[in-house]
Amino acid sequence: MTSTVTGTTVVDPPCTEAPVHAVPPAELPAFDLAIARMRRRHLRSIVRIQAADPHLGWSVGLWIAELRRESDRVYVVAQVGRETVGYAGLLLQDEDAHITTIGVAAAWQQRGIATRLLLHVVDAARVQGAQNLTLEVRASNEAAIALYRRFGLAPAGVRKNYYADLGEDALVMWAHEVDSDAYGARLDGLRRQTATAATPTMTAPPAPGPVAGPGADPERREGTDDE
Repeated sequence: MTSTVTGTTVVDPPCTEAPVHAVPPAELPAFDLAIARMRRRHLRSIVRIQAADPHLGWSVGLWIAELRRESDRVYVVAQVGRETVGYAGLLLQDEDAHITTIGVAAAWQQRGIATRLLLHVVDAARVQGAQNLTLEVRASNEAAIALYRRFGLAPAGVRKNYYADLGEDALVMWAHEVDSDAYGARLDGLRRQTATAATPTMTAPPAPGPVAGPGADPERREGTDDE
């Protein structure tokens, strides 16, 4: 999803409506999930995950440029053993945190990995003092919208034909007061709800340095997400 706020273009977290697994998520075996800071060595796996999406993903060059922006970006990967199974990113600008990208490998969808990735980057945003959270999503992407609503995001507007290559509008979503105790309690509730789906090994949220003004921003894309 892409969001343009005060001149900043932010990429839309992607989501797939159709379930990938024939086995219901509740019946899938537990697994150990680690969330870690994204490094250049993870990019080959990330590009492969992107390739399964009908919308164009980020180029390796763009990913490298984004990873260099440690002052106002947070990028993490989800790993099961040595396999990279998902990724997420966030841009910080003043009091706002923008979800820039999120993706989960098709074989690992419907297992709560996207929820855990979102929990991780939102925690990082709160640590950095963010008060608001925003993103954009295809208006027809009901699965993604439902996931983001669980994080307190609500529709705030529509950008017509924003995803021109897909012929779709973008739904702009916002959550406010994400620095409050009440929002923290919401996140704790999500953690409890997802605790039985997998056994996460969560590292501390990667904290960027002082937030710098945004420069070259990510291109728009929409990829794959799951609950």
